[in-house]
Amino acid sequence: MEGVSVRKIKKICVFCGANSGKDVAFVNAAFHLGEVLGKRKIDLVYGGGKLGLMGCVSTAVAQHERQVLGIIPSAFTVNNLVGETCGKEIKVATMQERLVMMMELSDAFIALPGGFGTLEELFQMISWAQLSIHNKPIGVLNINGFFNGLLSFVDHAVKQEFITPRARKILISATTADELVDKLQAFRFESDPALSKLKWSPSSSQKEKLDVTLRL
Repeated sequence: MEGVSVRKIKKICVFCGANSGKDVAFVNAAFHLGEVLGKRKIDLVYGGGKLGLMGCVSTAVAQHERQVLGIIPSAFTVNNLVGETCGKEIKVATMQERLVMMMELSDAFIALPGGFGTLEELFQMISWAQLSIHNKPIGVLNINGFFNGLLSFVDHAVKQEFITPRARKILISATTADELVDKLQAFRFESDPALSKLKWSPSSSQKEKLDVTLRL
């Protein structure tokens, strides 16, 4: 990465499945991502609990003595539905509050394989970046081609002129954890001139917090 400015990333939020998936490679990659974050002294923000890939990545980060923060809706903690969070836990009232807090507390975002919830979180962060609500890098770890179809769809939407080439650059992808973290660190945000003029007004009486209760 010689000659490329590197952004300081202290905390990465990981979105991923509460299931382990069919391919053992997903589990191995989740553990390896946690190891990479730990070795690079990067802390983890995630959705809490110990199920599936979420449990794998959080366990690996904790084993490397880095901080783990689980942000979890209170509804999920009833009857120990998702298991014990590996690290500190913050309970929130709603899924939207959870995602806003993840955005505020993280320096970058990574999506591992997962289902509808993972995809929702990923695309919410992408759309917020497009709207200049944040300028943090976002990437997918494309294990065994899991995200090939999704990436092809996004490129198709660009060709059909529903996504601009500038906005397409928001979504980064890589096949290994080290490569992906390197790309996140090298990412340079390119805002849309029109959308960057939008004002997301913070409260003047509290710590600055963006109003992202959008109806997109």
